[in-house]
Amino acid sequence: MSSVTSRDGLRLGRLWGIPIYLAYSWFIIAAFTVVTFGPMLAGSQPALGFGAYVVAFMYAVLLLLSVLAHELAHALTAMIFGWASEKIVLNLWGGHTQFTEFKATPWRSVLVAFAGPVANFVLAGLGWLAATLTQPDGVAGILLWIFTWANFVIAIFNVLPGLPLDGGRLVETIVWTSTGNREKGTIAAGWAGRIIVVLIVLYFIVRPFLLGEGLDFKFAIITLLVAGFLWMGASEAIRVARMRGRLPAIGAAQLAEPAYGVPQDLPVAQLFSAARPGTAFVVIAPDGSPQAVVDPSAVAAVPAGLLPTTPVSAVSVPLAPGAYVPDHAAGKELIDYLSALDGNQYAVVDSQGRVTGLLRQATVVAALTGRPEGPGRAGTH
Repeated sequence: MSSVTSRDGLRLGRLWGIPIYLAYSWFIIAAFTVVTFGPMLAGSQPALGFGAYVVAFMYAVLLLLSVLAHELAHALTAMIFGWASEKIVLNLWGGHTQFTEFKATPWRSVLVAFAGPVANFVLAGLGWLAATLTQPDGVAGILLWIFTWANFVIAIFNVLPGLPLDGGRLVETIVWTSTGNREKGTIAAGWAGRIIVVLIVLYFIVRPFLLGEGLDFKFAIITLLVAGFLWMGASEAIRVARMRGRLPAIGAAQLAEPAYGVPQDLPVAQLFSAARPGTAFVVIAPDGSPQAVVDPSAVAAVPAGLLPTTPVSAVSVPLAPGAYVPDHAAGKELIDYLSALDGNQYAVVDSQGRVTGLLRQATVVAALTGRPEGPGRAGTH
């Protein structure tokens, strides 16, 4: 494998055409593993000497390979359904497979999700079989059992029924198929994930504390970090599902404020004859394309005596090149339009190319997130 750096980390190469990246954050968990298990191995296996730390590093590498097998199982199963994988990133929290755009269906999502834990169960079984048949001792035995248990733990942990864990897809699918609404399924699976976090903290931290059993500091830190990661993943799943639920109601015509197209040489004085509250003015270039937006504060700064001779182009803010969308654009189509454009405001045009409105990025974001739009929305009055 080649090693090439990128913003995702070190590019290790490709497997089955899928780019594999090792995030820089992985080295944190590798260092933690060496610091935690190195002294333990040195104490139980004095003959290893400094080699105990090398073996501890191999713990981290074996865990990495187990996660890679998990993610490859997701990706290769997705290929069966025609879902292309953009990349696999191995990081501090394990890893994730990023897919390109695809059409998800309930039970296919479950199959792709559960392929990961199944791969780890298979590897754990093979490791147990090899250890049972060969009875290795020394470093080989230690590493083989670590590999076996690492895969078993990864598999068990990931089948827990809550997002962002793979088992959450089963909860999502059950609710999805019963209600016909994927977003409701995702939200339910996200809340199931939050419940799992609470149960993990109660069992592994609160319970030992209340029973006076004592609590290992390093174990508590790992537990809290994992719980925090799961809580963030579950919350993100809920947030995205709510955004997806709002998406069909988002349309350019519905979100835009009224606007008129005016020629660039129109005197500012003539704007007021057509102005009405909430109206914005979009300056049209000679080729008929939206060019700029009249700035109300710039209009207000023009002396009264110069209004008849000042063109609107002198009191306007340029639009980004091509910053206009058709008035029928809605839902995902609208988001795709805007994601390909620069700037933060866009002219809305009808089928004849006439300006009918002005759409602001902040308005779309507010509609998507369900949060109130911030101050600053204003037209020429």
